[in-house]
Amino acid sequence: MNNMTVEYKEEQIKNSRGALLFNCRWLPFSPTKALVFLCHGYGMECSEFMKECGTRLANAGYAVFGIDYEGHGKSKGDRCYIKKFENIVNDCSEFFKSICAQEEYRGKSRFLYGESMGGAVALLLHRKDPSFWNGAVLVAPMCKISEKLKPHPVVINILTKMEQVIPKWKIVPSKDVIDSAFKDPVKREAVRNNKLIYQDKPRLKTALEVLRTSMSIENGLNEVRLPFFVLHGEADTVTDPEVSKALYEKARSTDKTIKLYPGMWHGLTAGEPDENVEMVFADIIGWLDKRCNAVTLDQSLDPFDQGSEECSDNIVISMAKATGGTQANGRYLCGLKGPCARPHSAM
Repeated sequence: MNNMTVEYKEEQIKNSRGALLFNCRWLPFSPTKALVFLCHGYGMECSEFMKECGTRLANAGYAVFGIDYEGHGKSKGDRCYIKKFENIVNDCSEFFKSICAQEEYRGKSRFLYGESMGGAVALLLHRKDPSFWNGAVLVAPMCKISEKLKPHPVVINILTKMEQVIPKWKIVPSKDVIDSAFKDPVKREAVRNNKLIYQDKPRLKTALEVLRTSMSIENGLNEVRLPFFVLHGEADTVTDPEVSKALYEKARSTDKTIKLYPGMWHGLTAGEPDENVEMVFADIIGWLDKRCNAVTLDQSLDPFDQGSEECSDNIVISMAKATGGTQANGRYLCGLKGPCARPHSAM
């Protein structure tokens, strides 16, 4: 991957609660096609973990912006403590919209990109302002916590009674997500060695906020109206692929695409063998390229913004061959019942 054609910058901003938040950007030297805003996952960060994502998208002509949530990565705050999930959403909304308001970016299409818990952040940003975003790329989104990782209901009940007393305690029992998420052993070790990534037990309040948010997302899938592309590994044991299928089926979006990758795990962009990662990013960039001239309702009301509406009903591309995993048969397309020999998609 060629990094030479990308300009990288880092900054800090202060949120409404006075915490300094780290943000970064990857900018193409070629004309900017559109804006992409990164929403990272639980315990993760942008500058190192999402560096490859930012670089690849910028090399493809997109201006890419990331922010570390409060308490995450290089941002200030109690490490990985989420007092209110809406704080994350509000901080991202304020920062992302401040970028969109800059003169050089007015009229550019604006896309959300969320991985894992960041997928939930992206969907909540859409819920917060339904007409603002041109679309979203959702990589293994946290629409529901996998039953394999969720604490027993009895444990959840006990923890709920304790959250106001010891909200920051790291007492929530959890399995090793890194082992479950990243297939490639070399890349898995690189994640473990990234000291900006939170690898301790979840804090009590954080775990309950994440659980409640996932339930809220799951219950509101029919509220989703923006164009989206959801990608999920079929062998993901961290976030449930079934809920990505439900998102595709229940969302009211007229432009929606899903792709399931047989044998792939949770870390589609950072934990798979190189050939799989290449496939995933080719799919993402291909989807964005077909929509980078779209215009939102908000933009159509702004005389400085220009663009053409692009809207289509996309059925699924399914069944990509995954290296290093068990290959599934081409047996179904999400959102359709029964076999389909040649699905239509905007991919």
